Amino acid sequence: MALSTTQSIWRSGGGDTTRTAYCGSGVMAAQFYIPDASEAANVVVSSAAGAPNLILPAGAVVISVNITTAGAGSVDIGTTGVNSGTATPAAIANNLSVATAGLVTSGLTLTAISELSYVTSRIDTSGNNPVAGYITYFVADPLVGQQNV
Repeated sequence: MALSTTQSIWRSGGGDTTRTAYCGSGVMAAQFYIPDASEAANVVVSSAAGAPNLILPAGAVVISVNITTAGAGSVDIGTTGVNSGTATPAAIANNLSVATAGLVTSGLTLTAISELSYVTSRIDTSGNNPVAGYITYFVADPLVGQQNV
């Protein structure tokens, strides 16, 4: 029985001790909160006062956005490098509707984030109100499963 996420991924190779099976990458979910969809800002992890910014790791590929609290209009979801400060305003999604709760998979860039990055939002079409939900992503396995034991 696996005791950690890492062990679970390794075990997904089916107990292959020859390192032949490819165990893949784990999918993760990050809670997000946009306090006001009409303002450009860093996305935070919750509605709590002083909530920290949402930061995704280098190599993260966003595969879906699940909106649980809808706002209005649409936003661009982007990134700003933690160390470089390089802003890419639509790195994750361009013109993402936040007007309806639900799972969004179309319109995402599906491009790996190049560095440790803040997740950002900016207004694309008129909107306001808070928006909340989950961003699901994976980080591609650079060892192509060869760490499987």
